[in-house]
Amino acid sequence: MARIGIYGSSFDPVTNVHLWTASTIAHRCKLDRIIFLPCSNRRKDKRMKTEDHHRWEMLQLAIQGNDKFVADDYEMKQEAWNVYTYYTMNYFKSMYPNDEVFFIMGADLLVDIASGKWGYEEPLVTENRFIVMARDGVDMLKTISSSPLLRNADDGMHFHLVDKGLAMEISSSYIRDEFGKGGEPRYLLPEACYEYIKQHNLYR
Repeated sequence: MARIGIYGSSFDPVTNVHLWTASTIAHRCKLDRIIFLPCSNRRKDKRMKTEDHHRWEMLQLAIQGNDKFVADDYEMKQEAWNVYTYYTMNYFKSMYPNDEVFFIMGADLLVDIASGKWGYEEPLVTENRFIVMARDGVDMLKTISSSPLLRNADDGMHFHLVDKGLAMEISSSYIRDEFGKGGEPRYLLPEACYEYIKQHNLYR
């Protein structure tokens, strides 16, 4: 039985922090595989700055050489109205029925779920397992204890809280801004992605 983490983000662009976070989570949580899941470009709540094929190509460049890292374009191919993490997790659990599948997310998203901002949040929480990464200013234990939904699912199996050593914050938006303003973010993302961005004149 393999242990698989689903790591969703815009990856616009993928950064060294994305890769470091995935590697750290895999090590600490004894995961056999991390599936990088770039989100749909058609989401109503978040418009991407880059066309899907560029984000996909950069992600492929970033993870090459690491046999624990794979990418999946499942959400990229979905229409915006059909993109729910509950559906996504059902898809991956059907793809890997004999394995343990975890959804990797930041503590800020845990707050959103507790606030009722996610679709199908009750079955999502009760039917799935999560690896939750610390975020500055978010008390993960308090977030769980103050939410009836989260605390009633907190049986020691649903939430694996990773609360030390994952506070490094370099966002994709920071890198985009640096490129856009003529900055030099070269060592904040994989070299192959840096060269790809320069070659295709992205984020200008």
